[in-house]
Amino acid sequence: MRRDELQEILANGENSGVEFKRDDIRPEQLAREIVALANFQGGRILLGVEDDGSVSGIRRGDMEEWVMNVFRDKVHPMMLPFYEEIGLSDGKRVAVVSFTQGISKPYVVRHAGREDIYLRVGSTSQLATREQQARLYALGGMLHTEVMPVPGTSMAALDKARLQNYLEVVIADPEVPQTAQDWEERLLGLGFLVKSLLGEVLCTIAGLVLFGVRPRRYLRQAGIRAMVFEGSDKAYQARLDEVLDMPLVGRIERDRAGNRLVIEDGLVEKLVSVLRPFIFYESGVIDENSLRRDRGWMYPLNALREVVINACAHRDWTRFVDIEVGVYADRLEVVSPGALQNSMTIEKMKAGQRSPRNPIIVEVLRDYGYVDARGMGIRTKVIPQMRAFNGTEPEFEATEDYLKTTLRQFAVSAA
Repeated sequence: MRRDELQEILANGENSGVEFKRDDIRPEQLAREIVALANFQGGRILLGVEDDGSVSGIRRGDMEEWVMNVFRDKVHPMMLPFYEEIGLSDGKRVAVVSFTQGISKPYVVRHAGREDIYLRVGSTSQLATREQQARLYALGGMLHTEVMPVPGTSMAALDKARLQNYLEVVIADPEVPQTAQDWEERLLGLGFLVKSLLGEVLCTIAGLVLFGVRPRRYLRQAGIRAMVFEGSDKAYQARLDEVLDMPLVGRIERDRAGNRLVIEDGLVEKLVSVLRPFIFYESGVIDENSLRRDRGWMYPLNALREVVINACAHRDWTRFVDIEVGVYADRLEVVSPGALQNSMTIEKMKAGQRSPRNPIIVEVLRDYGYVDARGMGIRTKVIPQMRAFNGTEPEFEATEDYLKTTLRQFAVSAA
């Protein structure tokens, strides 16, 4: 780091990625700041700096060794920082400890026989709440929330007709359960049910979302919220604002050629049906040869389905908010709750890298043909279909709270 870069950081003050500390900080205090930043987006800790940005300088002769010992003894899992010292014109020196966002979340501070999890909130480091800890464990791949039990449920909360259709038609299971006990054992094995510590049999999130009868009765964030607005921004009153509450998968049959025929809608088919009046157009222009009006979809239907399925398959179930599909005058947006999973980035997603947050849900959707067999739907379907449809590409915005995918509308002639 150059001296002028350091001066700029000092002038800008502390933020969500920068922390100032005196060099007499205790080891556990430094570990707390390291863990909080690593559990968020990484950052820099400047040692020898007061809270107001003034430089007091470092006085320890063994500062680098001391810092590395803190990482070794107090921070778990182990991570390696980049350490450097920058001298100022007045002879004072500042130690800069830099590290990226951790990929083995959650990171903890080991001190006094405890392991504490901290998270960066603005310019402060705070103990993570229970909900924040759950998200960190999920991000680190140590917790699959889809197999967590849903309180108040039982096998009766699942749609047996859809379950039977899944076993008989979708995966052609040669041994479909016949008794209630057989069903319970099979669904426990599939991960759709789980036994609590008290021996109670409950639905998992995956089972309820895939096959539940009105799953929102038990899981508030299940389903999809569909909204339609007249203009290009959210208005106070929407043309449509409806929450769809039904299982993710439909019931299917196969024709003689083995093709999949939907005989009862699932959540995605229902969404397309509800949105059809707002995303299917009939132009005011009459073709002079056929004497018919131009008709069609404002978005490529397969691309739309793929984006919605991705939102359902990869959403973060620790977030108690809905998946939102919003139709505007010029675009369609799909918002999936939660940050991208398992160190995934937009660039990796567009390149075709696969990293499912909810593997049971993804595998069942793949059985139905909802999910691309290779798991590369964004790269192989959405991007090329949007290019072919109207020359645009899907737009992605990833934050700590959501992934938003935007499809631009096909321009329809009204004259």
